[in-house]
Amino acid sequence: MKKWLKRIVLGVLALILLAIGTIWWLMRGSLPELDGELALAGLSAPVTVQRDANGTVTIDAANETDALRALGYVHAQERYFEMDLMRRMSAGELSELFGAIAVDTDKRQRAHRIRARVEANLDGILDGTRPQAQAYVDGVNAGLGALDVRPWPYLLLRQQPRPWTLPDSAVTGYAMYFDLQDASNHNELAMWKMQPHLPPVLFALLQTDGSRWDAPLMGGARGDAALPGADQVNLRNLPAPTGDHGAFAPDDIVPGSNNFAVASAATKDGRAIVADDMHLGLRAPGIWFRARLRYPDPRAPGGKVDITGFTLPGLPVVVVGSNTHVAWAFTNSYADTADWRIETTCPASGRIDGCVKPVVHRETIRVAGGAPITHEIEETAWGPVLHREGDRMFTLRWNGHVKGALGYGLSRFPLARDLDHALSLADAAAVPTQNLVVGDAKGRIGWRLIGPLAQRDASCTGAQPMTSDVACPPWSIATDRSPSVVDPANARLWTANNRTTDGDALATVGNGGYALGARARQIRDGLLTREKITERDLLAVQLDDRALFLAPWWTLLRDTAASAKTPSLAKLADASKRWEGRASVDSVSYRIVREWRLAVLARIADGLTAPARAKLGKDFDMPAFTQLEGVAWPMVTQRPMHLLSRRFESWDELFEDAAKEVFDDLEQIGPLHQRTWGERNTMAICHPLARAIPVLGKRMLCMPADQVPGDGSMPRVVGPAFGASERMVVSPGREAEGITHMPGGQSGHPLSPFWGAGHDDWVKGRPTPFLPGETRYTMTLKPGK
Repeated sequence: MKKWLKRIVLGVLALILLAIGTIWWLMRGSLPELDGELALAGLSAPVTVQRDANGTVTIDAANETDALRALGYVHAQERYFEMDLMRRMSAGELSELFGAIAVDTDKRQRAHRIRARVEANLDGILDGTRPQAQAYVDGVNAGLGALDVRPWPYLLLRQQPRPWTLPDSAVTGYAMYFDLQDASNHNELAMWKMQPHLPPVLFALLQTDGSRWDAPLMGGARGDAALPGADQVNLRNLPAPTGDHGAFAPDDIVPGSNNFAVASAATKDGRAIVADDMHLGLRAPGIWFRARLRYPDPRAPGGKVDITGFTLPGLPVVVVGSNTHVAWAFTNSYADTADWRIETTCPASGRIDGCVKPVVHRETIRVAGGAPITHEIEETAWGPVLHREGDRMFTLRWNGHVKGALGYGLSRFPLARDLDHALSLADAAAVPTQNLVVGDAKGRIGWRLIGPLAQRDASCTGAQPMTSDVACPPWSIATDRSPSVVDPANARLWTANNRTTDGDALATVGNGGYALGARARQIRDGLLTREKITERDLLAVQLDDRALFLAPWWTLLRDTAASAKTPSLAKLADASKRWEGRASVDSVSYRIVREWRLAVLARIADGLTAPARAKLGKDFDMPAFTQLEGVAWPMVTQRPMHLLSRRFESWDELFEDAAKEVFDDLEQIGPLHQRTWGERNTMAICHPLARAIPVLGKRMLCMPADQVPGDGSMPRVVGPAFGASERMVVSPGREAEGITHMPGGQSGHPLSPFWGAGHDDWVKGRPTPFLPGETRYTMTLKPGK
């Protein structure tokens, strides 16, 4: 018996070792070759691909087409699964990979018919770049095919990767539309639902579009709201729902970015410097891929292109970077890009005035492990039907749906000669509308929007859904109508998803839900207080975690606790009595004050929307109210009883109730005085499939769980899985002095030397070179089969 048991145990161990060895062999088989010579069909001449210790790629080619073919090859070998996810998310094709669990997501996404729109408008999207775009696609498929084993995620999912196509690159570009704009236009619809149930003066208060924190490039700060008097509105006399309060979950983090620049008059040695940190959801590997492309081109200054920056795997362009003549950077603009229209469906028989019969599109959703699903999408001339109430259709017109929303004009930026040339090239670039900041080697800087703006007719009242009696024709879009600021008198530019314009320019751009201006103001002031600025100075602005925005709230908490003498307020005030003034990982006060402010804002929003919630019940949707600070601060400092939620008898009671919620939540974790911001702001940056592997997934496929300083109301925007997806500080022509960071690493393979490479520099804020470092690996791609 002992012998048999021993044999069985040894046999099981052998099988386990065999399984581990097989998995290891398969995983190793999906790693790309980094050195040596390889054949790549379609090249006109050999291409060298060098990688540094972080995996940053330098591609030297005979021409642009060869360079992009090689870039596609490298993207596929390092990031094919991530490219695949982006195209599938954008097009609503995740079910083909993940099965029935993704069907509902795909149905929502299919309403936008992105793949159909791309295929119908492909020539316009390519905009004369078809040979280069096709070379990139061919390089992608060659790189995928050159792997000994398909990329490891497909082994785990038991799927085969689908080849890349020319439309797939454009579909990937559309994925950024969904990241950066609200394709459901939620806020506009939610405000429209509320309006009939609120007194006009109360509705106007909720529409406040600024605060004392505003820091636009054009015009001045709006200032905080002037509160209406009790003779205008009194919440104490208006209906309010019973039971739980409204589901308002305010936060200080919104998808967006920071970019800023200084001109020659503000720098130490008379040059322009551009800084950029694009804030997105964070994952491993990072969303971007660092690359340097060098090739001769008679159209470029000096007859050659030398461009370094951040590419998006799936697209044959450098998104932001520097070409030694100009450097450019993006932040999300929050322009108004969508309008609802309420249309009446025509009856099955007969016709009524003004009714609309939608076109029905039928699309097939393929489902892994299941039968295909036929999904019907209704669409009118205004846009897809996203919501129905009886015979009323809520149709959405969105920039992303309109012909011309996406184009490869950004691919011409490597040829930009100077500031004026770069700004003119933006006239023909179609991307999700961004704040573009440019600096050139002559020391000049400029700002404008890049991407389409809605060209609404004067009859259009797009701030709320329009009914059929509003004579607003379906609007077109234009990429060459942007306001601009060139050569500013103070030699400084800044944007941080805030309102940048005013007056006629703002009327042209619209308000798509600008972020609170506190972050932009801190950046602006950080630039204005510095002279003889260098790259290190701009990195310091990017890493600024001072809690200037929350400082008044800390004072309010302390003073309120002293006067109210209620238990929860007293406990919070005592635990936060040491104010570090930063969102540092060891700060207890920052965490407590932040949570208390958000709890107070939730109760204020609850009170201001109570009459609408009482009427609408379950049909009520709470808007985001990104500018609520401009209403809340005068309310908490003036404490008008007529604007106090009916749930409370006094403002002190509201403050205490908010404090009790915060105290109870934090005490569940442990003693209040130990609840640091770092405990809350611990990184959870993982590969999309980390949760699919029990026990080992988190260990193998996540970046370290570092505690990182920063938050959404300051320049250093960081959340557990959100923040600066890259940092860049560069002066065109002086790239060797530039600085860069990227979380998550270059490679999507956990066995790669580039998995997580450079991530710790991003965490610690250590300056690392913008240009690729010393070459560690060299691969030569030669023409051939």
